Amino acid sequence: MNGMEPPDAAHSSGDIPRVVEHLFRHESGRLIATLTRIFGVEHLTLAEDVVQEALARALQTWPFRGVPENPAAWIMRTSRNLALDHVRRERTFRDKEQEIVRIMGEGSHAADPSDPADEGLADDRLRMLFVCCHPRIPVESQIALALKVLGGFSPAEIGKAFLTTEAAIAKRLTRARQQLHDAGIPFSIPEGTDLTRRIDAVLQSLYLLFNEGYKASSGDQLVRADVCHEAIRLGALLTRRTDCDLPKVHALLALMFFNTARLTTRVDAAGNLLLLKDQDRSRWDGSMIAQGMFHLTRSAAGEAVAEFHLQAGIAACHAAAINYESTDWSQILVLYDQLARMDASPVVALNRAIAVANVHGPEAGLAAIAAIEDPARLESYHLLHAVRGELESQANRPAVAIGHFQRALELTSVKSEQEFLVRRLQALRQMA
Repeated sequence: MNGMEPPDAAHSSGDIPRVVEHLFRHESGRLIATLTRIFGVEHLTLAEDVVQEALARALQTWPFRGVPENPAAWIMRTSRNLALDHVRRERTFRDKEQEIVRIMGEGSHAADPSDPADEGLADDRLRMLFVCCHPRIPVESQIALALKVLGGFSPAEIGKAFLTTEAAIAKRLTRARQQLHDAGIPFSIPEGTDLTRRIDAVLQSLYLLFNEGYKASSGDQLVRADVCHEAIRLGALLTRRTDCDLPKVHALLALMFFNTARLTTRVDAAGNLLLLKDQDRSRWDGSMIAQGMFHLTRSAAGEAVAEFHLQAGIAACHAAAINYESTDWSQILVLYDQLARMDASPVVALNRAIAVANVHGPEAGLAAIAAIEDPARLESYHLLHAVRGELESQANRPAVAIGHFQRALELTSVKSEQEFLVRRLQALRQMA
């Protein structure tokens, strides 16, 4: 065996870009974090460049030589060799050669986060997350950098999470990297008041990382389960540190576990998007729901109520309902009312409008949408138009609903959402 699979075996040449994209999202954060530990935070861009070059070589090599039996180990080994090439060329890094060999090994081993031997690499990702969330960087740039470095998300994908443009995110990332370069920040998890100053941005980064896995902003796959599990893993690592074992951390973990329990039912066997009311609840993961309840209980230990407490409470209401009809929408609306007082974002207001519609009917839901402050920020958000379309349909105005669904279709770039909206439009046109 030469350790390579021919292109027409497990992966066709056409599949290779998808394999590399998966590796980029799954492995790049770990490798960038490890290389940043070696080179120093001021050389984050170098670490990113090394990993990007390793993935580019995979795209160049694998179509002709085949996909390795262990693609992740191939990427690790290639990144190690590229890093060694760099330190041998640059006198500044000559003392790093042995450290690269020691930390990254011979490249035959790809880290398994569940393996205690790999905890150091997992901790590197946690350290990297705290580095990205340093207070010298503006908060929105902190989170954007964390999503780029640890999640492998593009500026366009991050822009959708922030309801802003790709160009704006690219500028934020450039400035954030420069600020890290100039600040002399250690590659470590802070302590005391410094940790307190960063923890909220760290949790928000994990939340957005999870969300991008739970509902991708672009591409063929609506769900990226590995991204969700990575966010949970990093959150769980936080709770293993006494200074991070906080109620709001458990609240975020509860929220992520509740939502992860539904992952496999969000699309059917053919990849078609399923709304919450159409999901087979018997297939929800009971062990994940139990984990969610455990962390929800732990989150109640303190007196302060954070936004994640309220979101976890909403997710718990859904998890506890045996079917859609028995969902306690009145309690969900109470929780959204509290959340809206803490977070006045238009996305929270839109989610609250859905709860209003389920309690008081579609007309009330549409009125709640009309009352959203700063509605211009939502105009490019496809879910605003999809929700409007659904409520107009429930109000028996199919012609109006068609216009909203058509606008949602124009705005989404997720294949399963596009196909869902096409089906809704076809059904409504038969009614109109």
